[in-house]
Amino acid sequence: MRGPTGDDRIDTSVMHPARRYNYWLGGKDNFQADRESGDQIAGAFPAVRTTALENRWFLRRAVTFLAAEAGIDQFLDIGTGIPSADNTHEVAQRIDPSARVVYVDNDPIVLTHARALLTSSASGRTAYLDADLREPERILANPQLRRTLDLDRPVGLLLIAVLHFVQDHEDPYGIVERLLAALPSGSYLAASNVTTDFWPPQMAAEAKQAGTGGGPHGVMAFRNRDEFARFFAGLDLIEPGVQPVARWRAEGEPEPRPADAEAAVYCAVARKP
Repeated sequence: MRGPTGDDRIDTSVMHPARRYNYWLGGKDNFQADRESGDQIAGAFPAVRTTALENRWFLRRAVTFLAAEAGIDQFLDIGTGIPSADNTHEVAQRIDPSARVVYVDNDPIVLTHARALLTSSASGRTAYLDADLREPERILANPQLRRTLDLDRPVGLLLIAVLHFVQDHEDPYGIVERLLAALPSGSYLAASNVTTDFWPPQMAAEAKQAGTGGGPHGVMAFRNRDEFARFFAGLDLIEPGVQPVARWRAEGEPEPRPADAEAAVYCAVARKP
């Protein structure tokens, strides 16, 4: 099916993770297949909407830390998703109006919203690349990225809620290593990944089976704490280190905080020495 923007890659009859995530966040940029998949998953894992919201709030806190405390003024956000409240450039430019952001996503629906993503402060700059995390060299070589970011200066690399769509056979650790290798000392990695560590064994087994089986809900790589921490090998973890997503520097968030099983995502921020 040809999408509403004329992009042949948009098939509204097939679920897309970015649109399903938009649905869980309460957005309107989704279709029946996305809502059906989202509702089916929520039936099995009722806290999934809480997970989506907490992951989004982690993005806000991580960017705030990077811009306000770490002095990072340029960001590479891969797996951007459909625009929602507090996009990376909005958070960063509230702190530093000159901040620059390059967004990357392979969802054609996100491409239709690029104008919203590209709205920047007068002194800052944003760009959007239609590309896939699995092709880091293509991302890094893109002229738009090179025009927007100075890769000789520290960059905040954001891989929020995207790594779990890269299966182990697709070399996710190698992909992250190649991205970080192109960034100078003083750059940061902020990332998150779903986990089953906090779920009962039967529930965890069902989730892993569903995630690896593909089908109407797509594939998803649930990773345990050690598997997630491996993405930060050789980096200096920022306190409090690897944490459930609702706990990372969440002192200012509304109480009570969700239980770890309700927001079953690991997250961390680390500095490249």
